[in-house]
Amino acid sequence: MGNHMGRALRRGVALGLTAVAAWGVSLTADLDGAGRRVTAWSGEPALAVSLMTARLGELPGAARGLNGWGRLLLDCAPMLAAGEGPVLELRAGREDSAPDAPGEPDLQDREDLDEPKLQPSQGDEGIVEMTGRGKEGSQYLSDGGVYVYNRTGQELDPSLLGQGTVDVPLGDGPQILIVHTHGSEAYAMTDGDTYEESDPYRTTDCTHNVVRVGEEMATVFRAYGFQVIHDTTLCDYPSYNGAYDRSKAVVEQWLEQYPTIKVVLDVHRDALVGSGGEIYKMVSTEAGQKVAQVMMVLGTDAGGAEHPRWRDNMAFALKLQRSLVKGYASLVRPTVLRKSRYNQQLSPGSVLVEVGGHGNTLSEAIAGGRLWADNVARTLLEMKQ
Repeated sequence: MGNHMGRALRRGVALGLTAVAAWGVSLTADLDGAGRRVTAWSGEPALAVSLMTARLGELPGAARGLNGWGRLLLDCAPMLAAGEGPVLELRAGREDSAPDAPGEPDLQDREDLDEPKLQPSQGDEGIVEMTGRGKEGSQYLSDGGVYVYNRTGQELDPSLLGQGTVDVPLGDGPQILIVHTHGSEAYAMTDGDTYEESDPYRTTDCTHNVVRVGEEMATVFRAYGFQVIHDTTLCDYPSYNGAYDRSKAVVEQWLEQYPTIKVVLDVHRDALVGSGGEIYKMVSTEAGQKVAQVMMVLGTDAGGAEHPRWRDNMAFALKLQRSLVKGYASLVRPTVLRKSRYNQQLSPGSVLVEVGGHGNTLSEAIAGGRLWADNVARTLLEMKQ
């Protein structure tokens, strides 16, 4: 705390001296055009902060806008106006990459079949909050506010979003199966929720990993009258590789025992690491509460494996997505299409569900998972009727 205050004091003195020097220069400067630009800047604190930060480094209180030192410097240094053009470009770039800007972060792309190499938890250090959204063009397909992120490596036409048939008849008996191919996946320990790690951001304690999130979702579905089977097998332990083969056996066993199961949810949490090592924490604010965003992942036959009904899986997921985007501001990220099948060839009502990422907290994941399940349960009830 002492070092921090010392740095702030030294920076404040430096800013003061800079302001005095700038004032001296301004006495002989042509203030006609520059003065007008400085006056205009006063109405755009973010632009002024960007400029002064570019010239002087991080400013005291810059995260909160212009403070006393900043306004003194701005008022006394019209020569900074020469940098207005570059700063406008800088600000535009920052807006394009801001946490709430459209699009997904530029992350290491992977099919989720091999274990991600995550660094040990360092508290909240290096965690970046972001709200993932869809956007027009690029690898996105869109239809009526629903976005699909094409990561198959194939050229796909937007007309694809109207293909497939929702084949999920819900009758009596168990209707929903929740499994966890990577059940030991856990969250950041930054909200007082601590656990013993089996690997970085993983634990076999099912009260602290993604299995806990699955149980919260199951509770919501049951409250709506659905019969839910929640299989808590840790298919990724002790070995991460081969987890999908083991979860496939689990799903096949339950489908054989209860043919009435029509919805299969494989619940995960994402691993979101940027090219610079930053950890992305995917959040949405719903009814004043910060919750983890949820993303649905769909398999295809682009990887060469047979998956003749993947468009039916997609039609089901998009039906859920259309309801979700109407009910919540930004709870769901764009649905992702990938090359692998993720065992979704076993049922046309199969969806892989990513609840938050390893930068989120367990409480955020629980809140996001419950909201997602609540909306999906209401959609399923409409289908049942």
